[in-house]
Amino acid sequence: FIMDGTTGNMIHSTVPTGQINRAAVHRTVSEFWYILEGTGEIWRKDTTEERVTSLVPGISIDIPVGTSFQYRNVGQAPLKFICITMPPWPGDDEATYVEGAWEPTV
Repeated sequence: FIMDGTTGNMIHSTVPTGQINRAAVHRTVSEFWYILEGTGEIWRKDTTEERVTSLVPGISIDIPVGTSFQYRNVGQAPLKFICITMPPWPGDDEATYVEGAWEPTV
């Protein structure tokens, strides 16, 4: 954690080269990301749209409550980003794993 506040949390996340995280959906929190370094992709799916967005330095994305998502590092260096959750992360029961766009490595 970088910050743990009453209205949200902030973390610095690093995704190693080649890593593909499990797809998930959150019950109560939205996330906002700002990409610092590296190259990746994020898949997001809600009730009206499914898309893949490139993650490169300077890009900001949001993951609204109830949106399925999965991300991966597709570059040759670690993917680093700031992630803000609002409201604060309530614990491990927040995320439910779902079927994603790619086969996870972790």
